[in-house]
Amino acid sequence: MSTTQLPDFDNLPKVEGMPQGCAWGIFDRDGKKDVLGTLNLLTPDVVKAACAEARDGVSVSLNWPLNAMPFPLPGRIAPTHKHMTLKEAGLAKSHGWDDEIHFNTQLSSQWDSLVHWYHQPSGLAYNGLEVSHEILAAKHTAANTAPTLDHWHSKGGLVARGVLIDFKEWAEKKARAEGKTGEDAIVHPLDGHRITIEEIEAVAGDQGVEFRPGDVLIIRTGLTETFSAPTAEDFAKLQNMRVSGVHGTLETAKWLWNKHFAAVAGDAWAFEALTPVKEDGSPASNEELVLHPWLLSMFGMPIGELWDLGGLSAHCKASGRYSFMLTSAPLNIPGLVGSPPNALAIF
Repeated sequence: MSTTQLPDFDNLPKVEGMPQGCAWGIFDRDGKKDVLGTLNLLTPDVVKAACAEARDGVSVSLNWPLNAMPFPLPGRIAPTHKHMTLKEAGLAKSHGWDDEIHFNTQLSSQWDSLVHWYHQPSGLAYNGLEVSHEILAAKHTAANTAPTLDHWHSKGGLVARGVLIDFKEWAEKKARAEGKTGEDAIVHPLDGHRITIEEIEAVAGDQGVEFRPGDVLIIRTGLTETFSAPTAEDFAKLQNMRVSGVHGTLETAKWLWNKHFAAVAGDAWAFEALTPVKEDGSPASNEELVLHPWLLSMFGMPIGELWDLGGLSAHCKASGRYSFMLTSAPLNIPGLVGSPPNALAIF
């Protein structure tokens, strides 16, 4: 489906039992349930236009090290990396090395697949699927009916125009212009700022970029840079669990759908600000995330988290270019719920 044919949020066809704005079935074809969601917006014309962004011969990695998280997280193992010589592995008498890595896909830079977080009231993932261990255990992607990341390889991975919204740089520049200095001019990613639509559009305007259908929206708060060398003050702030990110509201979800982004990503912990708030602004629990169910389950829009955006920010600032060709190839194994993005920004 081309972006010109894609209904806006308020005009999406009704899905029985679901709230307005549910996009289930929009990308289905020939009686087959879709598993790619908004990656369907990456048509040959959109990809061709994205490739035109690569004209300077510069690439920037957007991948935080797998072992960069500076503290343990309950339920998510720290990565282990085991090295063995070829002799130790019993493979050969020759000189050389092998290695093995065991890691949780949510502990560093990642994509969330469309089964990572459900529409909680219905208990359903994207396109109305009830996911089970048996479904995720498919031996081959061709037999996998779940909308997991391994399906991306059927369309050659992700190639799109990426747009960096450098909120941290913009907000600190704004603070300095208001006469603030020192710590008062620092926008800390653990102060829990909720980035609004109006702020995203203001940053885009100052950077001189206009959004296009099929873009990947990437937002920088500075979190992975802070976590790469945390101070005692950073750890103290972390105790409050107020993490900056996009303001999680229904209005934001509508805006993201109506812009027809292929995906969204950032260096924040959850892309959306933590902890969540309800529509009336009162505190909510982490089980009441707003953008996760709307984007992943209702829209089929992948979310990237904990990306390493410091180098990208520096290059964009130096070059004055905030759009680029973005490539991403997740791991290729059936039933893949999350994955390192293996993402590159190419200028």
